[in-house]
Amino acid sequence: MDAVRVALLREVLAGTEWLGATRRFAGALRGSVVSYGGGLLLVGTEAYEPWHLAAHLVDEAAWSGTPELSPTLVRHGARATDPAHLAVGLGRLSAARRGETLLVVSPAAPGAGLLERVHDARRAGATVLALESGDRDLTAMAHESLTVLADTDLDLDTVQHLVSAAAGENALPAPRGQRRFRDRLSRLADQLTAPPPARW
Repeated sequence: MDAVRVALLREVLAGTEWLGATRRFAGALRGSVVSYGGGLLLVGTEAYEPWHLAAHLVDEAAWSGTPELSPTLVRHGARATDPAHLAVGLGRLSAARRGETLLVVSPAAPGAGLLERVHDARRAGATVLALESGDRDLTAMAHESLTVLADTDLDLDTVQHLVSAAAGENALPAPRGQRRFRDRLSRLADQLTAPPPARW
């Protein structure tokens, strides 16, 4: 879904709780990864891998100048022969530590094995976020969750588009005194193109 479609979707959803809910969740995601300098792990269930969300977060990370949003996709069926970016298996969740963020996308009840690994990651200090369908165990484990029930107006895929777009848009400003190169270049361009001061 491109930026124009996201904008149209937001227009349609104006006045509903979805815009605020997705922006709050995106803010929690962005705040977690930016505060710790990255370390975003993204995992789905055995039956559902969040490929599209991973791709959109990579795009948003590049467009917003927030590389911390670029996730590591953790896969249930990863094999050593897969390309490096697809070869990260569930064992990575067991290695999660403080400062890392784990985003779980679960359109149905996650299996006990995944819940156990998520619990281990949280106990080791990782921040757990969940886009889920109402599973109480996963919601209880998450520091922040956004529930998308099956009988609501939006499906989980659409909510993922809204979350990824909001995460990229709401990038935190660089700390003062440590501006990114692009920010310094923009400021210089503004100074060079500003009209001369009026003389009286």
